[in-house]
Amino acid sequence: MKVVHVIEALGGGVYTYFKDLSYYFGDDEITNKLSTTIIYSGNRKEIDPKKIESEFSKGVSLIKVDMVREFSPIQDFKSILHLRKELQKLNPDVIHLHSSKAGVLGRIACFLLFKRIQLFYTPHGYSFLRTDISNLTKKIYWLIEKSFQQLFGGITIACGDTEYEIAKKIGKSYLIRNGINIEDVCQHSTKHQNQTLTIGIVARITTARNPKLFNAIALRFPDFNFVWIGDGELNCELTAPNIKITGWFMDRNDALKQLNAIDIYIQTSLWEGLPIAVLEAMAMKKPVLATNIIGNKDVVVPNETGFLFNEIEELDSYLELLKDDKIRNQFGDNAYKRCHDLFDKNKNFKALTALYQQ
Repeated sequence: MKVVHVIEALGGGVYTYFKDLSYYFGDDEITNKLSTTIIYSGNRKEIDPKKIESEFSKGVSLIKVDMVREFSPIQDFKSILHLRKELQKLNPDVIHLHSSKAGVLGRIACFLLFKRIQLFYTPHGYSFLRTDISNLTKKIYWLIEKSFQQLFGGITIACGDTEYEIAKKIGKSYLIRNGINIEDVCQHSTKHQNQTLTIGIVARITTARNPKLFNAIALRFPDFNFVWIGDGELNCELTAPNIKITGWFMDRNDALKQLNAIDIYIQTSLWEGLPIAVLEAMAMKKPVLATNIIGNKDVVVPNETGFLFNEIEELDSYLELLKDDKIRNQFGDNAYKRCHDLFDKNKNFKALTALYQQ
């Protein structure tokens, strides 16, 4: 069986997801039954094709096709033709589209093949849930998702529970949650002791991750240390004196070591699919504070693995509780168990394989 994945936004948590996917489906035991090709775009500035070539499994094939995030009639038309050409050469049995842009371009390219192919689509966070766009744009994005599902078909594979509830209203859907390599992450998890309570996030510093809120929280709690593991174009918004920006790490293991060194993980996102970094923090037994949005609320169990918040004032009582080592440890243990039960990539990729082979 030949399976082709198409992804435009191969950055951030999606990069980690696809790297893990490449090693699972690139394993000799799997490749004997199923061959995998990943078609991706190298246009985003956070994407380095050389790094992808070196870090992804040699058991999968990689093809670069130029795609852009925003609507661009000429470039989108070129992308569709290029996609169609590559798909014709590959002649796949299954095509799995990832992210909204690839979902649109890929569906049109598949239609132009004029043959019946099993088609799947994972939004990784619907574009109409973004909060940095107008209500009119949200409605347009929703109509695109609905109409393309009806016109071109395909089955949605939601990466989180709330995304699944939305997907069911649009068309035929299944739930296969995002997962992580828990064993690999746990290798970097060691006991440590910070003299000052340290709260951190792993992310690109962009609008979606809401650095303004992160900065406001740091200013509200001057007695704690805050760490932003990563960098980005909005780093100028992190001005609080108790915030440290680590910058990018060339080696992911170094980023995981930084993650291990914090006491509490915080996710300040405005919108999410299902956040990989939160899962990695949970695998390292970190309690999680997260904004009460789709994606975050599919991972965090309030008063058990951490807390969800709508207003910054709610953090006063939550952090008062989490200052206690025993409570942090208990929440951390609960977080690890939940991650192991629901977000193990081996279990979830196995379910994906079974769906392809139906």
